[in-house]
Amino acid sequence: MLLAGTIISPGFAQDAPVQGGTLIYLEQQAHTNLYPPAGGFYPNGGVLNQITDKLTYQNPETLEIEPWLAESWQVNDTATEYTFKLKPGITFSDGTPLDAKAVAVNYDTFGLGNKELKYPVSEVINNYDHAEVVDDLTIRFHFKHPSPGFLQGTAVIGSGIVSPATLALPYDELGDATKIIGSGPFVVASETLGKELNLTVRADYNWGPAKFEHQGRAYLDGIKYLITPEDSVRIGGLLSGQADIIRQIQAYDEPQVNDAGFEIFAPNTRGVNNSIAFRPDNPLVADLKVRQALTLATNRQEIVDTLFSANYPVATSVISQHAAGYVDESSKLVFDQDKSKALFAEAGWTPGADGILEKDGKKLDLTVYVSLPQPQNEGVLQLVAQQWAQVGVKLNVLAGDAGSRTLDQLDPLKTPVTVAMVGRADPDVIKSGFYPKNRDWLLQKGGSSDKVQGFVDDKLNGLLEGLASETDRAKRLAIAGEIQGYVLDQAYIIPFFEEPQAFATAPYVHGLGFEAVGRPSFYNVWLTR
Repeated sequence: MLLAGTIISPGFAQDAPVQGGTLIYLEQQAHTNLYPPAGGFYPNGGVLNQITDKLTYQNPETLEIEPWLAESWQVNDTATEYTFKLKPGITFSDGTPLDAKAVAVNYDTFGLGNKELKYPVSEVINNYDHAEVVDDLTIRFHFKHPSPGFLQGTAVIGSGIVSPATLALPYDELGDATKIIGSGPFVVASETLGKELNLTVRADYNWGPAKFEHQGRAYLDGIKYLITPEDSVRIGGLLSGQADIIRQIQAYDEPQVNDAGFEIFAPNTRGVNNSIAFRPDNPLVADLKVRQALTLATNRQEIVDTLFSANYPVATSVISQHAAGYVDESSKLVFDQDKSKALFAEAGWTPGADGILEKDGKKLDLTVYVSLPQPQNEGVLQLVAQQWAQVGVKLNVLAGDAGSRTLDQLDPLKTPVTVAMVGRADPDVIKSGFYPKNRDWLLQKGGSSDKVQGFVDDKLNGLLEGLASETDRAKRLAIAGEIQGYVLDQAYIIPFFEEPQAFATAPYVHGLGFEAVGRPSFYNVWLTR
């Protein structure tokens, strides 16, 4: 619900930042869990980015890794040992020191998980062994095998440092933001679960990223998050002056926001593009020709032209064109209904009386669940369903409650198609999506589901493991390119568009920044109203 009261009018232009004020932020969805590795979910990351800090900072313009909590670091030749020297004098918001011992507790949890407290392993950490506390301000991380992506992994949204007291709580309790003790520029003041979250500035904060011009406390006095699921209400709140910033502005609302003189931000998420992936353990999509035919039946340009704007470019590969290791694979993503129909015929599928393709008494009837975090995902999937219907394939697009969706997503017979997307500015992002011990989009035997009967792709898994352990940068990027080509040759995935995070702000909001994969940072924000 929006705040009642006086309508705010835009302020005047001003060069020097001013201190004070509370930012009113309308968020489409409530956060779910604030265990830092859960920060990949947009609403989670949007909170964690304000209340936690990372060992390092990834410059969103250059993608270089810069000092933050760690003022320096060393990596051995085999990328199996990383040593960080921490900045002195840093404390958590409860006054306890953020020292090497605290960092060790965090990374031992992120890297190994905690079965008793139900903490999962972070998807950005590979081959982790243990942390060694060298002294109060020096920590060394040891890896069983090379882990070349680890340095960048210390800068991601899922690697915020929290107090050991927070990590002593069960995972299920970290949905309560008031239990998160971080070292960030803001502190959780109060929360009404699922409705409102209030952050207040930390007055003694003085350890922002080293290369920031602004040091010391944040300019804002606080941030008020209001959970506002309805697109029209978020837009109305912004344009009427009842809100300062909104997330998830839909493409169809962009013109009226621009016309009103408000600013739109659409930072790229630099990872695996907004896509659908297939589960080949399901007999309906086990045949490569069927998956290729479905790819040919998908008009990705129509999806973008119908539903989106220039902020959502058509995907030309598995990963974003702004991602490290990107290779243009657009020649494997053409739209051709005639070729699609021919491939279905070659695979033995023929139209039934109702027009739906049949083979051995079974119809080509597929199911996919809507993914709420992805922009206009229901509209995207419904349009794909219309396109596939033109070649004789039925695609059922389901909303479903959280419980049924979660269970069905682990069963390839129930969900032969799944929505896929993950952001990270490192080639390891590809492994995050496809590897069976990570997100396991394809559902491989031995992965996240016990429902899988036999599907395994050893070649793909070997490439993914190589990507995570190759220390030579050129060779590592070459592996990333090989994986992109391979998963498209196997038609495991159909990438639609490069997914940004879309925000809009009032004219009096200044200094808004984003980390390397589009999560907002309010540390440098100031208001003139």
